[in-house]
Amino acid sequence: MHDAAITAVPVPKKRGRPQKGESGGLRAALIEQSALLFRTKGYDNTTVRDIAAATGIQAGSWFYHFKTKQDILAAIMEQGMRHALTEVESIAAQPLTPKVMLHRLVEAHLHTLLAPDHHFIAVLLYEWRSLDQASRARISALKDRYEAVWDGAIAALHQSGDWQSPSQFDRLLIFGALNWTVQWYKPGNGADVPELARQAMRFILRTPAAVEAQ
Repeated sequence: MHDAAITAVPVPKKRGRPQKGESGGLRAALIEQSALLFRTKGYDNTTVRDIAAATGIQAGSWFYHFKTKQDILAAIMEQGMRHALTEVESIAAQPLTPKVMLHRLVEAHLHTLLAPDHHFIAVLLYEWRSLDQASRARISALKDRYEAVWDGAIAALHQSGDWQSPSQFDRLLIFGALNWTVQWYKPGNGADVPELARQAMRFILRTPAAVEAQ
């Protein structure tokens, strides 16, 4: 996925082995900058030198944290999925009506996809084919938990009678529509994420008015 409005910002290079106490911050910076580069340039077109330059370290220092570029790709996807899973499981634990529950899940999903500094899930969507089998198995387990939350919310809404025309493919269709927003949504171009979520609920439920979270 290419977005000319998003660019990695190089910082001055640090020489030598990472200093004590620096490791956690540098690892996080490597993941964040790599996610940005993989999203804008693509995984295949991003080099180890690109990542080192964007993070402000010497190329060799990169390997103190990740042995291969494949390792950092897996770390990006895993971090994104864990964060998204925490969000939706927190929503699922609340005493909400089925309609409001789905609305909150839709908004959380859109925020995860579209927040300006959130590149992790976009990388997962478009670079999944680049991930090795071992990493896929680990991240697929997180995806299964994420989808299970949605399945439960959708089933509850079906049973409530508030969904006029439910189908067996609802989750797949919802994800398809929501995930595609990363291709066309631009902040400040007519709707923020909460408004987009309201419009999405109107579309999903085939109702004439937006569903408001209460």
